[in-house]
Amino acid sequence: MQALCNLVKAYGPLAGRVLITPLFLLSGYHKIMGFTATAATMANKGLPFSEFLLVGTIAFEIGGGLMVLLGWHARFGALLLAVFTIAATLVFHNFWAVEAAQFRGQLSQFMKNLAILGGLLYIMAAGAGPFSLGKEGKSESSR
Repeated sequence: MQALCNLVKAYGPLAGRVLITPLFLLSGYHKIMGFTATAATMANKGLPFSEFLLVGTIAFEIGGGLMVLLGWHARFGALLLAVFTIAATLVFHNFWAVEAAQFRGQLSQFMKNLAILGGLLYIMAAGAGPFSLGKEGKSESSR
């Protein structure tokens, strides 16, 4: 068991960063490829200046995603992704305000986003860990 714990301590932060970031990187990419349709969806949700907000969203998702993935200023990248996740969750997965037929699906998406937010908060607290481009999250003795 100790060997497994040591393995997770060594490679877990890298694996976590690699596993959490594709969600944001792919989402940002798809927003670029479907810019007009995505802006229209945002406008239909009542968001003003949807094209301007969409550019910011793409920057948060791709910029923050790359920062976390590479472990370069990962705490700040995780903050960008957390801000995006909170906003997207409240606007697009407001299960409390949907029809009964959509309730379970939106509740599931809301809860999934809470779990993602938990992972991002952990990155903000612990840093990138070993195998990263930044120094944050590494032990004091290795600095």
